[in-house]
Formats: sequence, C-alpha cells, structure tokens
Amino acid sequence: MQAVRVAPPTATQAPKAKPRPARSRAPALPALDQLDKTHREMLVTLDRLGELLQHLADNGIDDVAREDARAIHAYFDHHARAHHLAEETQVFPLLLAQRDAEMEQLLRRLQQDHGWLEEDWLELGPQLDAIARGYSWYDLDTLRAALPLFKALYVEHIALEESIVYPAARRRAAQA
Repeated sequence: MQAVRVAPPTATQAPKAKPRPARSRAPALPALDQLDKTHREMLVTLDRLGELLQHLADNGIDDVAREDARAIHAYFDHHARAHHLAEETQVFPLLLAQRDAEMEQLLRRLQQDHGWLEEDWLELGPQLDAIARGYSWYDLDTLRAALPLFKALYVEHIALEESIVYPAARRRAAQA
C-alpha cells in the first residue's frame, strides 16, 4: 500500500475554527511564585549595581553608566518597594494568623529588614538618580561602602523568606 501525501491547507483552504465553549480564566501567576521571581531579579540587580560602580570607577559617567543607573534606580525604587508591600500585606498576615511565636518573631525581623532596606535605599537612591541624570555629585566611595551592607541584608533576608517563610505560606495556603 502506497502512502498518499496531502498538501497542507493554504490560507484559502484552512478549516474554519470551531467555536469553543466559554470557560473561566486561568488564575494569575501565584503570588509566591511571583515573589520568588522578584527575589531572583533583586539578586541580579544587586550584582548589576556592583558592576555599575566598577564601570564608574573605570569610565566615569557615560551613556552606559547613565542607563544602568536609571534601570537599577527604577527597579529598587518601584519593584523592590512593591515586593516588600506585597509580602507585608499578603504573605505575613497569612502566617501571623497562626499565632506561632517563632514565626511571629521571624516575621517581625523581616519587617524590620524592610525598614532598614528602605533606609539604605533612601541614601543610595538619590545618588543613583544623580548618575542616571548625568550629575557628577555622586560619591563613589560612599556607594562602594554602602553596597556590601545593602546586598548582605538583601541576601540574608531573601534566604530567610525562601527557606522558611514562603514554604510555610505555601503549606498554609494549601490547607486553606
């Protein structure tokens, strides 16, 4: 028996789409998955900030430095702040409702971290904004001294959330 080849339909011969029944929309990306994604982005952006400081030391303010500073500033000024707010309004209350003393203590520590990260940002942000705008009044030595502290706090904070808080929130959400 010989196989018969059939040419694929052309645009004029394409079969008409069958109507599909209406169905509910798929849920949005789960909040914790999005928060995990933001953590990864934060770590990459912190590394990028370190690269920017080296670039400034080697080249001063140029178009590359201005664009990197603009992107880094926008990330921490908007996305990081929104991320902290989402954690404090969506994740932390879910776990505080359990009345677990150890978890409560950890969540208070993470809230304190958010405050410290905001304080650090209030010092770093204007300098990055100045670089983004091409102003030369930034202080590279201050930025170099501040970055390791800022990064270390973020790394530790993310480690606590991803190893303890997010798994607990996932378990709690699954029970609900």
